[in-house]
Amino acid sequence: MALAGSGGTVFAILLISRLLESSLLNAEVKEGEILPPTIQKLMKGYNKYLRPFFDNGPVTVGMSLDIASIDTISEINMDYTATIFLRQRWTDERLVFEGNKSLSLDGRLVELLWVPDTFIVDSKKSFLHDITVENRLIRIFPNGTVLYALRITTTVACNMDLTKYPMDKQTCTLQLESWGYNINDVMFYWTRGNESVSGLDSLQLAQYTVEDYYTSVSEAIYETGHYPRLVFHFELKRSILYFILETYVPSSLLVVLSWVSFWISLSSVPARICIGVTTVLTMTTLMMGARTSLPNANCFIKAIDVYLGICFSFIFGALIEYAVAHFCTLTHGETHVLMYGHQLHDFDDEINGIVTTISTHSRAKRRKEPAAAPPPTSTELTVNPSSPSGSEPKPEAAPPEPTHWCLTVLATLRKILRSINCCHVENPHHIDNYSRVTFPLSFVMVNLLYWTYYLYF
Repeated sequence: MALAGSGGTVFAILLISRLLESSLLNAEVKEGEILPPTIQKLMKGYNKYLRPFFDNGPVTVGMSLDIASIDTISEINMDYTATIFLRQRWTDERLVFEGNKSLSLDGRLVELLWVPDTFIVDSKKSFLHDITVENRLIRIFPNGTVLYALRITTTVACNMDLTKYPMDKQTCTLQLESWGYNINDVMFYWTRGNESVSGLDSLQLAQYTVEDYYTSVSEAIYETGHYPRLVFHFELKRSILYFILETYVPSSLLVVLSWVSFWISLSSVPARICIGVTTVLTMTTLMMGARTSLPNANCFIKAIDVYLGICFSFIFGALIEYAVAHFCTLTHGETHVLMYGHQLHDFDDEINGIVTTISTHSRAKRRKEPAAAPPPTSTELTVNPSSPSGSEPKPEAAPPEPTHWCLTVLATLRKILRSINCCHVENPHHIDNYSRVTFPLSFVMVNLLYWTYYLYF
């Protein structure tokens, strides 16, 4: 009984295997019946795992692109997302047939043919559209030429130099390369040179305009060999109008608003402090908002950062100007009082010096008169002016001159110290008068230098 049971099991397995084989054969026959006779003849003995001209040199693949759209260009991620139609052409001698019309096949039959292993270099994420079916096109010409087209959306890295942002120009590339076949097996070329890429002239981008584009052919060198590569270069110029309206005009108006305080009285402390602090805080908020859409990279000192820094410096300088003017106002009265007191003190010193000199001279004269000869008569004083008693008082009158010389030197030194004293201001209101002219002129000059440098250098 056990043997009979085991024999039945083996027979059931053999029967199932026979049924599966017959069903597969029927499916192949049905599939073969669906294919046209021409395709059946072409596919007979065709091996899709071997490239064309397997033993007769490399196969040449021509490519062309149609840029359907460039969706986003991200400065933060330094990449762009584009939808392209990639068309590849090559000749396969095994697919030559008689006739004068091409054969357009269903995209799903691409699995029966050999196709190049092309991939997009620097692609971060790509996908093939499959609604309603996979967006593929296969067309075979009588001479064996195969046209293979794909619709792809890809996100490609693009190294950007943001030094002159937002007056910058960026050059991005789209590189096509063979993954497994080196230059001994496959050769790539652009079918019509620079005209192989179309669609850029009609693109409408949000912040950019396409300045120029061109194609090139190169080789990729890796450790495993040299591989063919096609490169499409396109140059994008950023539209600055948006940034002028969004950043440059508001920041410039904030600088002009900070100058209003120069026309407000120095005694209006709340008004001037309110204008200064408000403009500083608003400028800080504007600077923070301008950096949100940019990469936080320390290596990039962008043009917009330079301009915002200039505006912030002028606004902060206007606030500091009021602090200096107000301080000079407070010290102006005290300075005048101190100067007036010093002048009185100097005048007293001069009077005291003169009085002291006169008194000293009188005492010295009285002290010397008893030690001289007997008092001369009035006639001797008149007739003999050259006597010792008459000539001695003249040298005694010389000491006042050194005293006046010292006073002159001290007064000169005092004037020099006052002239080099930067904290001393004759009239604090002159600070505002000077600021009304120097701040606008300086801002205009800095703007001329800024725009000339970033637009023409």
